[in-house]
Amino acid sequence: MKIKQFTNLLLTFLLATCISCAQTKPKDLLSQLGEIPDVSVKKIAGDTTFAAYYELYFTQDLDHENPKAGTFQQRVLLGHHSFNQPVVVQLEGYKIWSEKAGELSKLLHANQLTIEHRYFKNSMPDSLDWQYLNIKQAAADQHMIIQAIQKIYPEKWLSTGISKGGQTTIFHRYFYPDDVDVSVPYVAPLNLTREDKRIHQHLASIGSKETRNQIYQFQLACFESKEKLLPLAQTYAKEKNFSFSMGLKKALDLSILEYPFAYWQWGGVDSIPGKNANSQELFDHLFKVSSIDFFDVGNIKELLAFYQQALSEIGMYSYETAPFKQYLNDKKDITFDFTFPNEPTRKFDASSMIKINHWLQTDAERMLFIYGEYDTWSATAVNLNGNKKCKKFVNPKGSHRSRIKSFPPEMKKEIVHTLEKWMDVKRTVQNKKALKNSQ
Repeated sequence: MKIKQFTNLLLTFLLATCISCAQTKPKDLLSQLGEIPDVSVKKIAGDTTFAAYYELYFTQDLDHENPKAGTFQQRVLLGHHSFNQPVVVQLEGYKIWSEKAGELSKLLHANQLTIEHRYFKNSMPDSLDWQYLNIKQAAADQHMIIQAIQKIYPEKWLSTGISKGGQTTIFHRYFYPDDVDVSVPYVAPLNLTREDKRIHQHLASIGSKETRNQIYQFQLACFESKEKLLPLAQTYAKEKNFSFSMGLKKALDLSILEYPFAYWQWGGVDSIPGKNANSQELFDHLFKVSSIDFFDVGNIKELLAFYQQALSEIGMYSYETAPFKQYLNDKKDITFDFTFPNEPTRKFDASSMIKINHWLQTDAERMLFIYGEYDTWSATAVNLNGNKKCKKFVNPKGSHRSRIKSFPPEMKKEIVHTLEKWMDVKRTVQNKKALKNSQ
């Protein structure tokens, strides 16, 4: 009898233990993601360097201060390694360009959360009401997503972005400084006026005097040969099915004016044709560096949300027209208002950029900025003005493609050491192969 009672007690204990184990067993990632309110999720192939990869759509308020304004769906990607690894948040300034692991995700062997920017590609509202496209609303989108995913990943968090994604990283950190532990904006301009004139100062000083003169002479040769270039441009546009709201002639003018910006932005350009170059050689080089594609109606439409932000809040650049006035029909300063033909000029409000600039120089912390010395966008690079809580690194002769892997060995070592210290990770995560193979 006692043996039977003992057996029953033992079975009861084992059953209770099993139930307890089942109740305390951690839920799998897909289940946890599925429990986030107003989110759809599915597992996809993605980057196979991660253990698992997911695509999510968050239902976001168009106006985070007024839920009645409506909602939209925002695309998010999640590359998962482990719950015990840090998370790198890739903040896009446009659409999601790639499903691949970024440089920092590889370096830190981190999980990666990629957030598409509102009003781009798969994260477009049904109606393009521009009043809801501003840096504060976009930062609130990112805050909501990060807060939801942080409940799953308890380790350190780092935000990053490239170019306009770098700007987005700065803006998000300004509004929500405690969302992440560290931020690494790459090649991110901070324009303080609608058409920031520092661009022209930068273009007049970088590189050698000889190269700058070659650029000017090339532009001059293109303008002087414009009547010969126009038929070539027309053929090219017809082949590509391009159209231009400002007309082909002005589009060609803009391509020539854009040339120095594009030349220094991307670097690694072939030698500039000399004064004896024929019209075909001028055309081929111009369209390789500063193609007319940039001004095509379809391309502008795809980037319309960017131009809206640039002309109303985050700033842009203008073209250096003074040396070429005699070749231009439009004698006024040429701005990017041509992206909204037949619409009122956008009113620019510099107050947000001015406030953020002050914050970066005073209160911002654990932000590491990456720039390329020759990159045209470096003209309006962040100026920390003595704020030692952040760091800024400029890649010598670097372009807009500058990444940590691009830097000279000693500078690269200092950057990685800073990240390790701020992220509180062990030296063993420094992986030369990861840096070499990162994108």
